[in-house]
Formats: sequence, C-alpha cells, structure tokens
Amino acid sequence: MATVQDLQRRIKSVTSTRKITRALELVAAAKLRRAQVRIEAMRPYADTMSDLVSGVGRAASSVRSLPLLQQRESIETVLIVPLTGDRGLAGAFNGQVIRRSFNLEKALQAEGKTVRFVPVGKKGRSTLTFRGRDASDAFVGFSDGPTYADAQAIAHRVAQLYTDHEVDRVVLVYNTFVSALTQSVTDIDILPISPDVLETDEEEARDDAMRGDFIFEPEPEEILARLLPVYVETLIYRALLESAASFQGAQMTAMRNASKNAGELIDSVTLQMNRARQAAITQEILEVVGGAEALN
Repeated sequence: MATVQDLQRRIKSVTSTRKITRALELVAAAKLRRAQVRIEAMRPYADTMSDLVSGVGRAASSVRSLPLLQQRESIETVLIVPLTGDRGLAGAFNGQVIRRSFNLEKALQAEGKTVRFVPVGKKGRSTLTFRGRDASDAFVGFSDGPTYADAQAIAHRVAQLYTDHEVDRVVLVYNTFVSALTQSVTDIDILPISPDVLETDEEEARDDAMRGDFIFEPEPEEILARLLPVYVETLIYRALLESAASFQGAQMTAMRNASKNAGELIDSVTLQMNRARQAAITQEILEVVGGAEALN
C-alpha cells in the first residue's frame, strides 16, 4: 500500500506535468489562430490560380505536350507524399495520416503497383524508416510554420520524379482542418494534373465570351507550361497550411484533455492521501490508547 509520502510525490509529479500540458495548450492555441489567418489569406490566391489555369487552358489549342498533364497509359509506380508533424503530443494527428498512407500502399500493391514515399515531417520519416520503407527523400523541420519556399521544394522534387518517369502518379495525404476538434484525413492526386482543371462550367464560359477575345503573349501553351508547376506548388502549399493548422488544433485539444485528466488524477490521489493520513492518525491513536491501557 502506498504511503502518504509516496502519494505526495505522485501529486507533485502530476502537478508539474499539468503545468507543461497547460503551457503547450496555450502555445498551440496562439499558433492555431495564426495558422487560420494564413489559410484564409491563401484561399483567394488558390482560387484565382485555378481560374487562371482554367482560362489559359481553354485558350490553348493543344496541351498534350505539357509533361505535367500527360496521362500515362499504364501506372506502374505510385508516389505517396504523407504530410505529418515534426513533433508528437497531438492525439491521432500523425497516426491517421500514416495509417491512410499504409492503407493506400496495401491497396496499390494488391493491384500490382510499386509504391514509393516522400515523407514530409519527422514523424512520418521515422515511422517509414522503422517499417523498412525508403524515406531518404524526406522534407523535415517546417511542419509548424511552412513557407511557400517549402512547398516549392516539395513540388520541384515530385515533379522531377514524374517528368523523369520514375513515378507515374503522385498522391498527397494530409489532414484537412475542419475545426480545433476535427481534422479530416484527405488524399488527393496532384500529378498528373487532372484535365478537369482546364475545364469550366457553362456560366463561366459565357462570361468569358461576353468579355471578348484575349490576345496572349506569349502563346497560351507557353503560359500554361509556366503556370502548371506553380499550380502544383499552390496545391502543396495549401495542404501544408491545412496540415499545420490541423496539428495545432489537434495538439491544443490533446493537451486540454491531458490537463483535465491530470486534474482528475490529482483529485483522486489527494483523496487517497487524505484517507491514508487519516488511517495513520487513527492507528497512532489506537496505539497510544492501547499503551495507556497496558500501563494501567
């Protein structure tokens, strides 16, 4: 049975842990607000980029020669890019991305395809390495505050693998930010770029016709060749921001729950300590009374 001193040490230890979890919760809440602002600022840019690519694509006479739009006749190798965090203490944030990636790998291998990984984040890299996968092409160190340059580096690498025919398809797996309590795992194909990106609905087409014809300089095909890599960078940057916000929300929620559990544990151990102290006092009184009766 634990002594009063043991219970006091345990209370002190849990109290120190609760101070840490509360501090982490406050830090995550502050970072979450900044991440939400960055996402809101990014969305108009991403929408405008999609409209621009679609408009130029409609004006281009042929896009078959553009490498990032070329659909492979047979898909032999698929590249999976999981976006995880560089740190833990965020509930199921990292685990659900890794599980989705491994489920995709299993399904693709069942179809006879080869799977490669380019992990983003230390947690993804360490898990893949532990599971025996090649994670040498990892990108780490910026999951909390990604920049556009980070997205450019990832986009350049995956585009290089695709244009060099080392991979035939690229899938991005990440957490979409819904709220501080909810993060939804998403997987999207970023290469080859879907032909649907160059299409538009009838209403937008009528608006373009009303605005009149455009003169492109240089030719639309050349403009599109320059826009498509930027479009891929934009997709990846948006996913990085969504993942960063999801991580902060998940960590804030996890630390809040940890602080709550720590408080409940302190109350429970304090009750045990009070009972143990009362039992010790009662035992001492009984011993004193028993000794006094023995003397009489």
